[in-house]
Amino acid sequence: MAISNQQVNDKLNEVFPGAIHKSEELYGMLTLTIAKDKMHEVIKWLKHDTSFQINFLTLIGGIHFPENQGHEIGVTYHLQSMVNNFRIRLKTFVPISHPHVQSITDLYDGANWQERETFDFFGVIFENHPNLKRILNEDDMDYHPMRKEYHLEDATREDKDDRYFGR
Repeated sequence: MAISNQQVNDKLNEVFPGAIHKSEELYGMLTLTIAKDKMHEVIKWLKHDTSFQINFLTLIGGIHFPENQGHEIGVTYHLQSMVNNFRIRLKTFVPISHPHVQSITDLYDGANWQERETFDFFGVIFENHPNLKRILNEDDMDYHPMRKEYHLEDATREDKDDRYFGR
């Protein structure tokens, strides 16, 4: 059975009214921005729905948009139905002051490592995660290296001539 992006979008809007903040198709993949408090329910429903069978977690990743006041940190989930050859991307955004998202380790075993990596690099706290601690960086780091919180250039350098850099 071939599944269309429109079918999935319509069904999710029917089952979870008001949970989808934004719907778009990027390079043919359905991309939905979901309310943070509904994300776990939506993913659980997609996994257990007998017609869609979205049974494989491909990726959990973090994103940081410092200019997006109140929604600076994002979490992206890429899910796939191996049975129906269908992929979907789900996103949610949280404030940097309270970057909490519900863990999906109870739904997908593969989420364990990916959530730890996202915590390590972006500081997203996955509630109810069985062992949320740094996985790749040093335990004593007091920052999250993938956040855009540091200047890319040293403004005090005197040996650099901006004319050569198109400025």
